[in-house]
Amino acid sequence: MTPDKKKEFMKETLAMPSSGYGMLIAVLALFGVGISLLLMRLFLPGILILLLAIVLLFGFIIVNPNEATVLILFGSYIGTVKHNGFFWVNPFLSKKEISLRAKNLNGPHLKVNDKVGNPIEIAAVIVWQVQETARASFEVDDYNNYIATQSEAALRHLASTLPYDNFNDDSELTLRGGADKVNKLLEAELSERLDRAGVTVIEARISHLAYAPEIAGAMLQRQQATAVVAARKQIVEGAVGMVEMALEKLSEKKVVELDEERKSAMVSNLLVVLCGERNVQPIVNTGTLYH
Repeated sequence: MTPDKKKEFMKETLAMPSSGYGMLIAVLALFGVGISLLLMRLFLPGILILLLAIVLLFGFIIVNPNEATVLILFGSYIGTVKHNGFFWVNPFLSKKEISLRAKNLNGPHLKVNDKVGNPIEIAAVIVWQVQETARASFEVDDYNNYIATQSEAALRHLASTLPYDNFNDDSELTLRGGADKVNKLLEAELSERLDRAGVTVIEARISHLAYAPEIAGAMLQRQQATAVVAARKQIVEGAVGMVEMALEKLSEKKVVELDEERKSAMVSNLLVVLCGERNVQPIVNTGTLYH
């Protein structure tokens, strides 16, 4: 989002209304005067004073901690009251209360395709907070619905740009293997999308990630096969090292002199013993390699 577009957003203005306690005393006094005039049979002035007191009652507002009140006068934005307390404002002002508390959005499980086209299920938990009340009130129609919709769109976009897993390249960022980086990418995209609504993203995390049921079995077999291949590779590398060490020790201590054919046979037997999945049964050879 470019800086020029940000300048187009409505800016929040802090309003400093007067304390409501002094006006409360004045309104109570007006009620007393009006009732007294009615008792004195001065109906017209008594009714007018009572009507004035009733109108003034609509100017009282209470702002609770971590809440704000947006003030609007005949369609014009006047300001936002963020100070806590009991206040009095113009009774003709429209008042809209907005919570400034941090809120959780536990998104639904979405079925999307990852970068390589595999169907996956993904969901996220987002912690957000209204920062700019003017944007939340006037830049979007319903900021709660806007946040839910944009969060789903951001999560779908992120899932489509990264593979669920990569069995061939460990250096590539994946949804499954790069949890912290993926969360930061999601948080950055959400911050950009929700800036129009004056919302700050405190935290965004992937809460659910799995293959879609129709391919989950096949992908599990693939993961198992990959794990088996990786384990066998490590076993073979270790076995080769042990064979090399054995040949070097035999040659160094001159325990036995082996020609190339006997070395080949020994290497073959050692690799079978070291790489086999079952215990090897010994066979006593009473002859020679040549008979």
